[in-house]
Formats: sequence, C-alpha cells, structure tokens
Amino acid sequence: MSIRVGIVGISGFGGGEAMRLIASHPSFELVYAAGEGSAGLRLVDRFPGVPAELAGLVIEKWDPAALPKLDLLFASLPTGTSAEALARVPESVKIVDIGGDHRYVEGWAYGLADVWPDRITGRSRVANPGCFPAATLTALAPLLADKLIEPGNIVIDAKTGISGAGRGGADSRFGYAESNENLVPYGLLKHVHMPEMAKTIERLSGGSAAGLVFTPHLVPMTRGLLATIYGRGRATTAQCLDAARRFYAGRAFVRVTDAPPQTKWATGSNLAFVSYAADPERDLVIAMGVVDNLGKGAAGQAVQNANLICGLPETAGLDGAPVWP
Repeated sequence: MSIRVGIVGISGFGGGEAMRLIASHPSFELVYAAGEGSAGLRLVDRFPGVPAELAGLVIEKWDPAALPKLDLLFASLPTGTSAEALARVPESVKIVDIGGDHRYVEGWAYGLADVWPDRITGRSRVANPGCFPAATLTALAPLLADKLIEPGNIVIDAKTGISGAGRGGADSRFGYAESNENLVPYGLLKHVHMPEMAKTIERLSGGSAAGLVFTPHLVPMTRGLLATIYGRGRATTAQCLDAARRFYAGRAFVRVTDAPPQTKWATGSNLAFVSYAADPERDLVIAMGVVDNLGKGAAGQAVQNANLICGLPETAGLDGAPVWP
C-alpha cells in the first residue's frame, strides 16, 4: 500500500527529520514538499544526501489551495503560523501537526502516542506533543496513573540540544559562537509547552497541576533532551520502576531502565528512556525522561502518530537502532 505524503516546512530540522524517516518508510511515498525560503530548490539542493528517488522533487511555496492529491500531510511550521492555513486543507487529507498550534485544540487529538494510542488511532487530525512534553510526560504518566506523586507539586528541570530551537537564519542566537561552551535557561515561567504539560498532568491524575514549575535549558550539543522531574510522594524506587514497566508493557518505543538514562541512548531514534529514584523518607520522587528532540520529540513521534491514524503497524519505518556513538 502506497500512501501519498507531503511535508510542509521541509527545510527546517523537524521537517528534514520527517523526510529522512519517510524516505525509508515501507508505506509512505513523499510526493510533495513545501517551504518558504527554499521554494524552487530541489530536495537534493537542500539535502545533498537525500535518496536518489527523491533528489529531483522540487520544494514548492506553501499554499494549501494548491496541494496535489495527498493522503497525509506533515506540517512542521513555527508555532503561530499554521492554524489558518491548515484549516484550509481538505478533510480528506489526514494531518499531523508537528508544530504547536493545535495541541489541545477541539477537533485535534493530542498525539502522546505511547500513553494514549487508542485516542489517536483512526483520527484525521493529530497535534504532535512538543519535545519537552514528550520526555516529561512519558516519564510522569505511570506515576500519575498510579497516584505515586502529587500532581500539584511537580518541578521540571530540562536540557535540550540546540536543534530544538529550530534551524533559524544567519542571525540566529543559537549559532556556534553563541552556544558553544554555554548553558542557557530560557522561557522562564511562560514557556509555550507549559499549558500542554499542565493539561496532560491533570488528565492523567484527575487532580490540579497548579503548582507546576518548568525551566528549560539549551546545552551545547546538536540533539538530545533530558528532563529531570521532582515530585512529592512516598513511593520507593522499585515501586516507580514497577509502575512504569506495567504501564508500558508491550509498548515498542519506551524503555524503562534501572540506571539513569543518557541522551546518547536515543540519538536518531524514536525511543524514550525513563527511570526513577525515590526516597520515601524525604517524600521525594525523581523521574527522568530522555528522548531525541528531533525523534520522539518531533518527527519520530509524528510518524508514529501517522502510522496510528493510517491503520499501519505502529513501528513502521521507526524500528532502526539509535546512532552510536
């Protein structure tokens, strides 16, 4: 079965990673690529290593009124730029929005694929979670479902590679000189991912997430994301690990580890690694989640969601091993 696929925002890091995964997907056929600054170029001009069969595909200027016949569209656009345009895409075209405009918007499924696959299967509009929520919520979900921590007293300290900030231009604040040997906190108290994390915590726990604290940091590496999460609860480390192993039993992409996870474990993959450390005498639970911010944190989970909405095996095109070292 060949499913005709398009990517909007293909020149960015998320769109480019989606292209890489789709190029080797057993059922997806990339027939449409769109961008702004790269319009008119061939894929090979933008991505010299693209497979030969895609090299001559010309990147078009994004116009939802001029789409070719498509079955599925991936949209990888900056938050705040996709809502109006995607509303004009025909209902017959399934959409996975990798950007942030449709998370918890009516009519769109929230695509936390490893936690709620049944809420995604068969839907035609899916909003991909952000990269920080992908790591954080995957680690928290078992604890919240088993009520091992308080939902209203959670502190998230997260570090991400520079590619999480997007490809940017020549004046990017995230170029080599600015980011090398530097550690930068940002988005304090108002990060765009806060609302989706709070809403998901509340849905998983049935309680309030009013006390949620989230501080993201940029670290000088290309890709990878580690979320270290502090909660209040009387569980032991063994209870937390057991809860996670039961919660993710049979799920292909979540690995529960005794040792604290490392970002390199997930590089180039759709895997999420979670682990826990707890001290019931101090009423303290530490949860850790690791993803590749362009994999499970963006394009990998988008392809996983696309597999679910297209009725394909969830692992299709995603079962490659991480890059090591």
